[in-house]
Amino acid sequence: MKFHYTHLEDCHTAQGVVIIIDVLRAFSTAAYAFSRGTKEILLVSTVEEALLLGSQIPNSKVMGEVGGLPPDGFDFGNSPTHISKENLSGMTLIQRTGAGTQGAVRSRKAETMLAGSFVVASATVRLVKKLQAQEVTFVITGQLFSGGDEDLACAEYIQALLNGHQPEKKPFIQRVFDSRDALQHLDPLQIAFPRSDLDYCTQIDNFDFAMPIMHEDGRLVMRCVKP
Repeated sequence: MKFHYTHLEDCHTAQGVVIIIDVLRAFSTAAYAFSRGTKEILLVSTVEEALLLGSQIPNSKVMGEVGGLPPDGFDFGNSPTHISKENLSGMTLIQRTGAGTQGAVRSRKAETMLAGSFVVASATVRLVKKLQAQEVTFVITGQLFSGGDEDLACAEYIQALLNGHQPEKKPFIQRVFDSRDALQHLDPLQIAFPRSDLDYCTQIDNFDFAMPIMHEDGRLVMRCVKP
């Protein structure tokens, strides 16, 4: 199996099976939303799109962030800590974030898309193997910084699993805590960024479902599937 790595700037070139990674926090939050009964999640690029769909679709809520915080009119932010306390049974969520959903929207040439994070890593691997993919492209939606990057760490962990290895989990978890985006969660003064989000996002294989993203009626629709 061959592997390729892209970022938000060049993911429009990604083809075939594409795994879009957002550990902190979009596709971790999405997984916890599915665990609370969410039926489907529509992925959009802008706040305006999210609010418009939220006004048009019955039994729907809008979640996500701009600069890490929920915009006016959003029902939920981008926190797995908070979403894991909600009853979302049968609900449609519309998600807009600055990284994860942008990667999905921009990966226009992908034949198969999956949303990836640590909490669904092994299930994602099982689905990719079921697809008999010969090549996989990872979209690293966060920025790369020296000293550890959470999305790159997750991609490398999934690649190791796809190659048949069982890597030690602790170093990958540590890279999440060492990442730049973890800093605001580690700052007790940043009450909008719960410290517990880091714990939720690093519960590797917490869920046994993958999160494929499909094009349906001009929309990007993510659902949870047990491979």
